[in-house]
Amino acid sequence: MGVPAAVWGLTVVGIVGLLVFDFVFHVRKAHIPTLREAGIWSAAYIGIALLFGVGLLIFGGVTMGTEYFAGYVTEKALSVDNLFVFLIIMSSFRVPRADQQKVLLFGIVFSLLARTGFIFLGAALINAFAWVFYLFGLILVITAGNLIKPGDSESRPADNLMIRLARRMFRTSEHYDGDKLFTVEDGKRVMTPMLLVMVAIGGTDVLFALDSIPAIFGLTQNVYLVFTATAFSLLGLRQLYFLIDGLLDRLVYLTYGLAAILAFIGVKLVLHALHENNVPFINDGQPVNVVEISTGLSLTVIIGVLAVTVVASLLSPKGRAQNAVSGARRHAAEYLDVEKEREHRENLFRKLLAEEADIRKLPEKYRARIREEDKLMDLLRRAHATHDRDHGAGGDGTDVARTSTPHE
Repeated sequence: MGVPAAVWGLTVVGIVGLLVFDFVFHVRKAHIPTLREAGIWSAAYIGIALLFGVGLLIFGGVTMGTEYFAGYVTEKALSVDNLFVFLIIMSSFRVPRADQQKVLLFGIVFSLLARTGFIFLGAALINAFAWVFYLFGLILVITAGNLIKPGDSESRPADNLMIRLARRMFRTSEHYDGDKLFTVEDGKRVMTPMLLVMVAIGGTDVLFALDSIPAIFGLTQNVYLVFTATAFSLLGLRQLYFLIDGLLDRLVYLTYGLAAILAFIGVKLVLHALHENNVPFINDGQPVNVVEISTGLSLTVIIGVLAVTVVASLLSPKGRAQNAVSGARRHAAEYLDVEKEREHRENLFRKLLAEEADIRKLPEKYRARIREEDKLMDLLRRAHATHDRDHGAGGDGTDVARTSTPHE
């Protein structure tokens, strides 16, 4: 079904309007969103996306509506996975909490621009070369395999080639100046870490698009649906970050769920390519009579896999352990970095104590692994020692070691 140019225009204006609204009323003035604020606006953006989908069902028909929802759910899940990397990048660069909103909004806008470019490129390739479906399917299957490779997400570097080049070619500062991209140090104009963070976020956005766009083209080839599902999955991602920040590390099986979904869509693409085949060395260039996976079945599988992986993650002791450890590491590091904001520091220390209490409740095998993480234990000891010194407690901070031992 073709989409009139007027509908395209109204859609683009609406999406740009939402981004401008987000910047003017939420991001322009640096602040840390409350849980209530993040929850209300996350629900609002998801509600807008769902209402748009209902409109497609009514005016575009069941096929358009179903394809949109399948694409939206898949892209939203991939976007949540992207938040893990955003979290690592901002932790690595020690972005002040109040300024993280601007970084996230930049990442969303850049991601939308990059993916829009990939969408039209992908559509052009599909129209010109039928074999592109084989390529997209292969990309998704390889991506799925890479997702389930063993690896430590905490060790993924935030640096990339662009960051290293920027640091070599330009004067860079180690200190933030609010949310400014440039500042003056010793009479010289230098780049702040804020600009480097945005470069890192932008670079990762391009990589994310390489698996995101083939995935949604595996669910629908309607460019309007691909664009809108992608755009609405990104809108509200900033608010969602602050809403589920404390739960991100808890979703230990989400990567496996996403791998299963990408592999499923990859197989769907290959089956579709076989059904439409015109590649000479496959079946003499003739279509292959294979079963195609319907969009309705795709939507069911995607929602089912996500539901199972999220529930399993939330019920998993491994998820509890990873969430508590990552939170403790983050809050201890931030506590040591923050010097002037006394109230914020105390809030961070209270969170650290709560996470250490959660660690003490973990099964012995998890506590044993935590005790073996020397860098983490040293970080926690320094946080406690600093707190004791500032409050005249007279302790040396070594009590933190007991928070992770089994015999308390």
